[in-house]
Amino acid sequence: MIRRFVPGCVALLLPLCAAAQDLSLPATARQLANRVSPLDSYALPVGPYDGKSVPSRQFEGRIERQTWRIDGAAQTTLQLLQPLRDQVTAAGFDLMFECRDRDCGGFDFRFETEVVPAPDMQVDIRNFRFLSAVRDPDQAISLLVSRSRTAAYIQIIRVVPIGDTPLAVVPGEGVVSAPTGTDPTDPIAGLMAQGHVILRDLDFATGADALGAGPYASLDRLAEHLRDNPGLRIALVGHTDSAGALDTNITLSKRRAEAVRVRLIRDYGITPARIEAEGMGYLAPVASNLTPEGRETNRRVEAIVLSDG
Repeated sequence: MIRRFVPGCVALLLPLCAAAQDLSLPATARQLANRVSPLDSYALPVGPYDGKSVPSRQFEGRIERQTWRIDGAAQTTLQLLQPLRDQVTAAGFDLMFECRDRDCGGFDFRFETEVVPAPDMQVDIRNFRFLSAVRDPDQAISLLVSRSRTAAYIQIIRVVPIGDTPLAVVPGEGVVSAPTGTDPTDPIAGLMAQGHVILRDLDFATGADALGAGPYASLDRLAEHLRDNPGLRIALVGHTDSAGALDTNITLSKRRAEAVRVRLIRDYGITPARIEAEGMGYLAPVASNLTPEGRETNRRVEAIVLSDG
């Protein structure tokens, strides 16, 4: 069922306005993930990061987590969010909280809230917007919108009481610019197209935070790109597999990210203020931790675009 992506309640949006059943997206939105938990809980963010955590309200029911990508989108995050916000309120939801990147808490808000792991969702921590809303006592929805230079990403998480009809998401007929082609073998192409890239050739001994001697082609390309773009700022984020305690893994992953940061500063002459280092431990896997291959894939360092100046 195709619905037009325009504000207001016109003929093609009557089911949304009358029955509150459809949430329409641009026709060019391509779904990346659709993860459904028949019975689960969700901590709906209801305030900005307060220095320790993100205030939240707990919901239980059927949890639906969907992500969408719009290639070549030219709209700002506000232009993307506003029509969705209008549809959510028209469907009878009351807005609980809305914020923009820094006002949300930036990096801390992003990593203290639930986000579908990459590559199904990409968040530029300097260019995103978030909204949460509630309908009746048991229904909730959150919208997370972010974009890179060449694509936009939308995450929708919904809580539906068992037996109720969810607010459906359907494509519409929005107008966006054509996608920009990139070289999938070039880490910098991935970084600028998706807002992040895995530095796949880095070598750390098991359980250690010392970066091997190299050389590493990914660091050569990353340093070259940083020199060619003096306004670019990045974060290096370390990740581990699920073996061991979370606190230990967060510490290890951050130390690995810091080792990469030091290498870029010391050997390539990159200004320290342009590179941050953080660690996520095992909280953002990109593969199953139930297999040796999956655990190896999850042990990684990613570069994330913060700002292009």
